[in-house]
Amino acid sequence: MTADLALIWPELILTIGGLITLMLGTFVGDRQVGLYQFSAMLTLAAAAAAVVALFGVDATVFSGTLSVDGFGGFAKLLIYAASFVCILVAPRFFTGGMRAEYPTLILFAALGMGIMASSRDLMTLYVGLELNSLAAYVLASFMRNDERSTEAGLKYFVLGALASGMLLYGISLLYGFTGTTDFAGIAARMSGEMNIGLIFGIVFVLAGLGFKISAVPFHMWTPDVYEGAPTPVTTFFASAPKVAAMALMTRVVIDAMGPAVGAWQQIIIFLALASIILGAVGAIGQKNIKRLLAYSSINNVGFMLVGLAAGTQQGVEAVLTYLLVYMVTTLGAFLVVLQLRDPQGNQIESIPALAGLSQRRPGLAAAMAVFLFSLAGIPPLFGFWPKYLVFEAAVNANLVPLAVAGIVASVIGAFYYIAIIKTMYFDDKSDVEVTGGGNAIEGTLVTASALWLSVIGYLFIPMLAIASASAASVLF
Repeated sequence: MTADLALIWPELILTIGGLITLMLGTFVGDRQVGLYQFSAMLTLAAAAAAVVALFGVDATVFSGTLSVDGFGGFAKLLIYAASFVCILVAPRFFTGGMRAEYPTLILFAALGMGIMASSRDLMTLYVGLELNSLAAYVLASFMRNDERSTEAGLKYFVLGALASGMLLYGISLLYGFTGTTDFAGIAARMSGEMNIGLIFGIVFVLAGLGFKISAVPFHMWTPDVYEGAPTPVTTFFASAPKVAAMALMTRVVIDAMGPAVGAWQQIIIFLALASIILGAVGAIGQKNIKRLLAYSSINNVGFMLVGLAAGTQQGVEAVLTYLLVYMVTTLGAFLVVLQLRDPQGNQIESIPALAGLSQRRPGLAAAMAVFLFSLAGIPPLFGFWPKYLVFEAAVNANLVPLAVAGIVASVIGAFYYIAIIKTMYFDDKSDVEVTGGGNAIEGTLVTASALWLSVIGYLFIPMLAIASASAASVLF
């Protein structure tokens, strides 16, 4: 037991730090925003340091239910980094100050996401997923006096409960037909003859996980929740949980269902194509920037699934690279949105209100253009690189029709990104006066992200290739 505890320091740090932050809010009061913000950020930094210290370790703990390896470590670093940024920029958004519950909930959500990324058992998978989900339901409805926020929380909770039920049903089927919840045991059973019960189990498990990554047709909650939730919460939803859910699906598919490629590959291919196409088409008519970015996340999940459908180490490396670049790009886009306010201090979310932004806030408009072009995968911006990698992995796995369909559909997606850039640079100024852009922290983060996603990002390809290859090799 002592040896096991020594290998889960990131989780222990998050648990202790979350409790300390909660107690600070209880005894010090909600006015001390900086104190519990600092406590939460320090906790995440310490947890990330613990992950780095454990790099090179490849072991399982607690009877094989959790894995300590490079794959989980890679995902955790992305999760902790995104959570750190979302706590850092939140106080400026919440009127009257940020309450202690916000960073506490993010810490416990990060704890659940870390467990998701490291799970090697269906039970720990579910525990981590629900710990993250329960915190997410509260975060979505965090602004109790805002009708949109409470509606977003309710929708997320109801549909999330349905998805959890589907996932549990799939888990029960897998356990019933394999006699184990351990990923290695399930894989051993699937290397033999497949039966209808196992196939149904795979379908329901992937359906439940598909909800968590917002893959079509389990995406219905995403636009409404992204629009209704407070913008820092939406920023969080679009980044860290996406990384955790995608890492979890990758580990389940490769680790637990690896031998049954014929059973799950068709499902992943369908989810990928449906998400790419519907994510692109659904975004075209959107007038709210948060709803548009929700459809953008659905679209990008489809591209990640193209790499996963390959079922190869090269495909998993492409998925990990895509997750990193997507996280930076999405965080940057939402940080720009966070800086857009009218003279009354209200958040500007309407796309037509961005007309003429290049004349009012040229720096923000330029940064947003970089993020949108990068999301579209337009070269030479760095967002092109992960798309190239997932398509290359699909071609090398003899999934040429999937790659061709994805490339053709990506052209549709470029339309709505370019439409926003056209609004910012070529439309007449809107009647809405856009203020903001004065926060040094957000401005620095936006600038750094935009620079990294420009051609400068290509300088980091060797380092990123080594990290993703090392992380992906654990699963093969």
